[in-house]
Amino acid sequence: MQAEFWHKRWADNQIGFHQRQVNGDLQQYWPSLGLAPGSKVLVPLCGKSLDLAWLAGQGHQVLGIELSQRAVEDFFNEQRLTPEVGQRGAFKTYRSGNLQLWCGDFFALSAEDIADCTALYDRAAVIALPPALRQRYAALLSGYLGSGCRGLVITMDYDQALLPGPPFAVVDAQMRQLFADWQPHELEARDILAESPKFVQAGVPMLLERVYRLQR
Repeated sequence: MQAEFWHKRWADNQIGFHQRQVNGDLQQYWPSLGLAPGSKVLVPLCGKSLDLAWLAGQGHQVLGIELSQRAVEDFFNEQRLTPEVGQRGAFKTYRSGNLQLWCGDFFALSAEDIADCTALYDRAAVIALPPALRQRYAALLSGYLGSGCRGLVITMDYDQALLPGPPFAVVDAQMRQLFADWQPHELEARDILAESPKFVQAGVPMLLERVYRLQR
């Protein structure tokens, strides 16, 4: 999607994708990654997710990347944190303790920027991107993150013809193609249609949420 689309969504407070609690799949499955204490976690297209604070609370260094400055500033305000603000290349950076949020275009990242990230958490990134950008996104991660990196990715799978994205449908076969060198392992797939009125109204018969564990 174009940057203007997301800026308008935040400006109009059309952020139905924002969860008002820590993601349950994250809490259930993150420990299975077996990460070392202090591991640095990359969270692409992070918004103002409460998951960022949860990951930091587990002792991780957290690096979130987010296009919307409003989302970044809202996160720190709602967490009652006063970040140090700086600049790194194309990104305006916000840091407080072991939390960093970089405001800018995810695709402006360099390999050096995320070379020390040994974990990945994606709840809302791959499903926010149309197919062409999805390919670029996965290629960037595979090209920049090192061997041994582990991650958790959550997707949605439904009949895309019935409802335009975002969120976009990512079928299992495409997930395995995108992250072929990450050995995707499906941890769970469940129908969340009853929790998703927009999809019900659109006549979507099934909405699968899939949780994958990745390891390079």
